[in-house]
Amino acid sequence: MPDTSPRGLTRLAFGGDYNPEQWPESVWQEDVRLMREAGVTMVSVGIFSWALLEPAPGEYDFGWLDRVIGLLHENGVRVDLGTPTVVPPAWFYRAHPEALPVTAEGTRYEFGSRGAICHSNADYRAAAANITTRLAERYGDHPALAMWHVHNEYGVPVSACYCESCADRFRHWLADTYGSVDAVNEAWGTAFWGQRYTDLAQINPPRATPTVGNPGQALDYKRFADATIRENFRTERDILHRLSPGVPVTTNFMTALSQCDSMDYWAWGREVDLVTNDHYLITDGRRTHVNLAMAADLTRSVAGGSPWLLLEHSTSGVNWQPRNPAKAPGQMARNSLAHVARGSEGAMFFQWRQSRRGAEKFHSAMLPHGGTDTRVWREVVELGSSMGALAEIRGTRTEADAAVLWDWQSWWAQNLAWRPSEDHDPRERADSFYETLYDRHLTIDFAHPEADLSRYPLVVVPALYLMTRAAGNNVRAYIENGGTLVVSYFSGIVDEHDAVHEGAYPGALREVLGLTVEEFSPLLQDERVRLTGPDGSELTGEVWTEFVVPRGADTVWTYADGLTAGRPAVTRHRLGRGTAWYVSTRLDAQGLDALIGRAADDAGLAPRAGLPRDVEVVRRRGDSGTYLFVVNHTAGDTKVPLDTPGTELLTGERAAGRLAVPAGAVRVVRLDG
Repeated sequence: MPDTSPRGLTRLAFGGDYNPEQWPESVWQEDVRLMREAGVTMVSVGIFSWALLEPAPGEYDFGWLDRVIGLLHENGVRVDLGTPTVVPPAWFYRAHPEALPVTAEGTRYEFGSRGAICHSNADYRAAAANITTRLAERYGDHPALAMWHVHNEYGVPVSACYCESCADRFRHWLADTYGSVDAVNEAWGTAFWGQRYTDLAQINPPRATPTVGNPGQALDYKRFADATIRENFRTERDILHRLSPGVPVTTNFMTALSQCDSMDYWAWGREVDLVTNDHYLITDGRRTHVNLAMAADLTRSVAGGSPWLLLEHSTSGVNWQPRNPAKAPGQMARNSLAHVARGSEGAMFFQWRQSRRGAEKFHSAMLPHGGTDTRVWREVVELGSSMGALAEIRGTRTEADAAVLWDWQSWWAQNLAWRPSEDHDPRERADSFYETLYDRHLTIDFAHPEADLSRYPLVVVPALYLMTRAAGNNVRAYIENGGTLVVSYFSGIVDEHDAVHEGAYPGALREVLGLTVEEFSPLLQDERVRLTGPDGSELTGEVWTEFVVPRGADTVWTYADGLTAGRPAVTRHRLGRGTAWYVSTRLDAQGLDALIGRAADDAGLAPRAGLPRDVEVVRRRGDSGTYLFVVNHTAGDTKVPLDTPGTELLTGERAAGRLAVPAGAVRVVRLDG
């Protein structure tokens, strides 16, 4: 495979978004001096600079950018150069107001923020291609150029436009996808409520309607919007590949399930040369490091297991949540190195120098308003030293123990209107199952439902409402060949058009699970049910129950009360050489742990005794060796058993027997052999 790592970077990437245009040139010399002090190896430049680079139509000013990139190059800092197409200039919108997106309710947004773009607009597409071409012609072979950074956080904050230009493009997309209006009618089930079309010209985007619109139409519009944005990315990428050969092209994803649901990142991961991600902690009182691990595992999976890069996170507090607490001392380094443990080739931040003006002036940065005599700056310098000590891990891969099936298109379909219970949240189930696996000290890959699962002893399906026949067949082959599967309720219900699979629930998984579901029976708010097992164990369910009929599956836990009392609640089905578990209610953390524990026994995953809660142990392996990362998120010192002795890279000390990891610290051991 070709090398897609940032060109010329010999150490881990460490730095952040650099916006020198916000500051007088007299500050730039201080910036690069402090970058050297902090151990910065790469910065992202030019992401929001279109209005400065092209101050009037066809008039260009690259002088300031020449000087910035030259200064960085002289000081040994590599450049991740942005195409500034996320914010066209004010003059562009004055000339082309129709390039501003329209909401489903018919409101056209105004200029004055970021990401206000109709991606179907021909004038925007032409202007974006032009500024990208100009940048590539000027900087495509610059010795400081490490990689290209197209746009910024596609889909945030606007993922779809509903204007007439999009309507026309949607009709063309439907013609290419289905071939005829009759095929569209069949896919969408337009016989319901008399919605039948006789010509594609009659079809509009799913704009505001008096009551719920057609779910098949809504789902396809999400696919169309994602595909349209991705087409614009490909246009810029191909220009850069042509004019700047050998330089990797990326765009920053936001894979964290709580932050962006509009992009199908399985598809996007195939389009970029290097997968990069932005991750910001959602400080809602939960264990934020678990979501961090989940986002990192998901990003690595989108990258196909290859190394990826954390392109943005925060040194301390952000500014866009209802409450924005600072990170605790040591947390910045711990967060950064936890991403590295799970496959990132570095840790980059938003941003280098904290802004004095604008919407994000209270967002933390590497160089705070308070300057170098601050806790954050001292921790940045210390982290830069640590990143330098870990240079040898570049190119190694994180090893996973099990997999979680996840599909963004299923999430889109699940979140459409009029489902059996608004209390069922597929993201919550994904979070909860992941947290259970995390607490059992298992490293997780995420996988597309149609991907090869053969290398995983255990596969978990926390929420897969939409499931194709191909995915169902894939899962069946996995189990028949000896795999262990755990499936949560309301999975396998509809096909790719949001049509219920023919026959009893759960259509795509009936034979796999050895059961049918006669009826869903969601619970009322705050209602709970008890589950009992033959060994006397008792679990608690909420949100959802079902009338399950075993058809080959064995009952493991039974509903003890509620409408489904006496019916199976959790089942186990032997199929071929493998086993499929099914849970028909929303279990709490204790119940999920009991279920996953039984399934892990089936899968032959031995319990990892002696590892404290909230202490991560993750391995990266490659030609340079095997590296054990231990991340201690607790307030107490701990010791972790080492099967193989080695050298701890951050301290230079030898490690054998039991590795001491202070409270809140990270240790990285290169294992001998």
